[in-house]
Amino acid sequence: MKIIINQVSAEGLYLKEEVKSAQLDLKTDLIKFRSPLKLAARITRITNALTVDLNINAVIFADCSRCLSEFEWVFDKDVQLNYPLDSSDVFIDLKPSIREEIILDYPIKPLCSLNCKGLCVKCGKNKNEGGCNCGFT
Repeated sequence: MKIIINQVSAEGLYLKEEVKSAQLDLKTDLIKFRSPLKLAARITRITNALTVDLNINAVIFADCSRCLSEFEWVFDKDVQLNYPLDSSDVFIDLKPSIREEIILDYPIKPLCSLNCKGLCVKCGKNKNEGGCNCGFT
């Protein structure tokens, strides 16, 4: 999402955009995006500063660190970004800031639920789906 500074009027500017996760290089081994991120921004300008009130919304699929099952995680974050302006600035690119805000919220160890029981260490059965018959507790 790029903001052309001269287009920001005294009343502000509202932008909505969908961005593919590949454009922001967000995919990891545990985190996947299957639909675009939805961005909604309200931009205001005061002489030498630009303020962006941004909402980032996405559906993220992650692999649970305990049971290895894939689960859905709804990402919804409001952030405020501030940019000092120089007279030579023509536009501001929000993509690096958006990428940072999303990555900061990535869980270190994604869990499908706080009560996830994980896998049996002996037979590998998902303990969330019931007990196993291997006799290991």
